[in-house]
Amino acid sequence: MLGVQTQLEEVEARIAQQVAEFDPAIEGYVSYAIGGRGKRLRPVVALLSGGASGGIASAHLDLAVIVELIHIATLVHDDIMDEAERRRAQPTVNARWGNSLSVLLGDCLFAQALNLSTNFDNTEVCRTIARAAREVCSGEIIQTQRRFDLHLGIADYLRIIEMKTGSLFAAAGELGAVLNGAEPETTRALRDFGRKIGAAYQIYDDCLDIAGNETEIGKTLGTDLRHGKLTLPVLVLLNSAPAAEREQYCELILQEKSSAITKLLKMDSPNGALKASVDAGEELIRDAQRELEALPPNQYTDSLFQFGDALRELLDQFRA
Repeated sequence: MLGVQTQLEEVEARIAQQVAEFDPAIEGYVSYAIGGRGKRLRPVVALLSGGASGGIASAHLDLAVIVELIHIATLVHDDIMDEAERRRAQPTVNARWGNSLSVLLGDCLFAQALNLSTNFDNTEVCRTIARAAREVCSGEIIQTQRRFDLHLGIADYLRIIEMKTGSLFAAAGELGAVLNGAEPETTRALRDFGRKIGAAYQIYDDCLDIAGNETEIGKTLGTDLRHGKLTLPVLVLLNSAPAAEREQYCELILQEKSSAITKLLKMDSPNGALKASVDAGEELIRDAQRELEALPPNQYTDSLFQFGDALRELLDQFRA
């Protein structure tokens, strides 16, 4: 993928090796949680950022493992909160073993990621990883706190997704450079690239939750609106509607009639909420790609730019 396939295969092997770090009594649960191969987007950003800032070393592979473990931990917890039944074309951890065990398993994965981060000689790496984990969880808490909050603004939404998704991408980009002792400007550019590309990816994921095909995607969709999470397409719909229609839409949300709102969002209607959300995501991608202008040109910098192009293509499917 984007010039780092060999390193990604090694990252995959190192992730699998993490199972042996846990008590034998829970190895099966850990193996199940980490075994469904996802997109590994955060490891890709970590590896490409290392390549773009000087070269990919073994430490970058360790960083890739850590950011992916944190991501998997958040997915385990997300699926509990969303009551999701499928993830990566298989039953979720909570669907198989219940919420209590799943909460603790997510906690174990978080703890293992932070434990691995202490192996770096540079203590700033550990601090940055811990800070990113805190930001991810804080973003999720704020989003949960503001469920069914019809006063949530688009600026509030953008702040939430920068925290819950952008922060881990940002840490992957930043630390890819830090591990190479890169210049502050390079480190800043890769951190900001990660934050913006991560926020754009969350907008894509929020559009997917509304307009995606559950069979094709392999995970439970439609959970955001059912649980009162007001994502960008919903906020655009509410903001663009005349007062009377907005009141009607708000009632549907409060009454948890999510299917009616989803149907409105899928329609080729004048509000164009999905299209406007795609536009916002693509603007974030352009901003992220502009950050790369501060980096020396090489194949990895080019691949980071292509990463943005690939995400833009994913977003474009919702224009139809």
